[in-house]
Amino acid sequence: MTPAAPIRLCAALFLWACLALTAQAQETRFFEVDTLNEGLPEPPQSLDRDTPQSAMEALLDLVAAGQPGLAAHLLDLRDVPPEEQPERGARLAADLVDVLQRKAVINWTELLERPDALDANANAESPVAGQVQRSILIDVVETGKRPVAIRLNRLKPADGDAVWVFSRQTVANIPRLHALYGPTWFEEELPDLWRVETFWDLRRWELVALPAMLALVGGAGWAAGRAQAMLARRVRSRLATDVLRATRMPIILATCSAILLVLSNSLFIFSGRINSVLGPMIALGFTAAALIFVMNGVDAVLNRIVPFEDDTLSDPRMEARRNLATRIAAWRRVLIVAIVLIGGAIVLSEAQFFGGLGLSILASAGALTLLIGFAARHILGNILASLQIAMNRSAKIGDKLEFRGHICTVERINFTYVQLLDWTGVRLVVPVSEFVAEHFENWTMNDPSMIRTIKVKLAHDTEVQPLREAFFEIIDEQDPKEVQDRDQHFVMVADQDVFGQEVWFCLACAKADTAWMLSCEVREALLDRARAMARDGRPMFPRANPAEAA
Repeated sequence: MTPAAPIRLCAALFLWACLALTAQAQETRFFEVDTLNEGLPEPPQSLDRDTPQSAMEALLDLVAAGQPGLAAHLLDLRDVPPEEQPERGARLAADLVDVLQRKAVINWTELLERPDALDANANAESPVAGQVQRSILIDVVETGKRPVAIRLNRLKPADGDAVWVFSRQTVANIPRLHALYGPTWFEEELPDLWRVETFWDLRRWELVALPAMLALVGGAGWAAGRAQAMLARRVRSRLATDVLRATRMPIILATCSAILLVLSNSLFIFSGRINSVLGPMIALGFTAAALIFVMNGVDAVLNRIVPFEDDTLSDPRMEARRNLATRIAAWRRVLIVAIVLIGGAIVLSEAQFFGGLGLSILASAGALTLLIGFAARHILGNILASLQIAMNRSAKIGDKLEFRGHICTVERINFTYVQLLDWTGVRLVVPVSEFVAEHFENWTMNDPSMIRTIKVKLAHDTEVQPLREAFFEIIDEQDPKEVQDRDQHFVMVADQDVFGQEVWFCLACAKADTAWMLSCEVREALLDRARAMARDGRPMFPRANPAEAA
């Protein structure tokens, strides 16, 4: 072997590899087929099928010009017998245009004016950035059983150039799609003048039917609300009244959404531009109906379980009811979160905002999550804090507690705030995050009994024993249901200074919800006894002027 032989061998292998790669690259530019629409006559030279955009434009323009037979060249009719291709191809082309105009939203920015459909300006994160395409997804249309894709494919017959046509799978699905989304009997009965396209590719009848349909839907919602209001005035049962009030707005929204859904899918098959708005509106209506139904329904149940008009919920015997009310409120929040997430996903899936309005960057999970998280960080924090309260049960609905110097009862634990009822009747609304972050005294947690301390300042030479006896006499006069056993109460000298001695009268209360009022009554009676002793000449209270006390 000569020294040059290995070099020639390597060069030959390199050339063979380059030729193989080139052939593979050529194959990926199109799908090779034996024949294409052999039953149709030769297409005219003016028919432009070289690029995805020109193929789509040709289909729409030819059907609009009344030339569906020529538009059949833009379909892959290999599954249609050659002798039937002229007649069926024209009908299928016209039906496909109906489906595209009524149900699909064409993103013209993705239909490039290049034979290889290569987008040199695509974002680096795009899956087709810098790649040659031979199949382009136009849209995905629901058919009830499963979604159907509408695609443009680049095909190269053995005896011709590569062209862009609608795929054979799309052609096979045209009859089913047209049966679902084609012209209804209502539209077919209209004169041709009403089916002429006007501005924004909308037909003339759509400009009249859309406001008429919305007015009809609004009237149906108003009628449903009036009927329910009349029914609520006639019923005598409180339960039936609560049910009607809780379901009034959900029924109105569900009625409007259902009628809108039926009309837009049976009587009025609107263009894709209108459907892209009606779909999210219908999904949003059903989601809002479910959300309001859960909120109103659970609130109605809570109002029947929890007696907010008095303090009986803080009674020790009401522990089970307080737990039940708190669990129901917690499940209410969980259901609301689930409905919002599921409903939001449905609305976003129905809306074609991200593909049709050029917001593909915002559609990425990272960017969308950051935007939502930053905008709703305080709301999300309060929601998590409310779920924390429900899980650890640090405060339950009906608990008596002291918060920021207020003696109050927990009325509601909502998503973003806690509603507290002060003993004066004033309602405090505290953000959940602040309520969780600060300490508070829960007087009914575990054991509702508690000891209230009555602190009295007496002179140094005051005898404590007479007041101790008076304290126990006052306790014996109280309702046995409000105080604990006699041996649970005690009196002690807790402190002393230059002004006198500080005596603590410890009152053992049986109920947390009445402990504060009871301690005030006992304090008043105890001071009356001390003043009576002072009138008898006994030293009782320190003699100090305000300046010394300060």
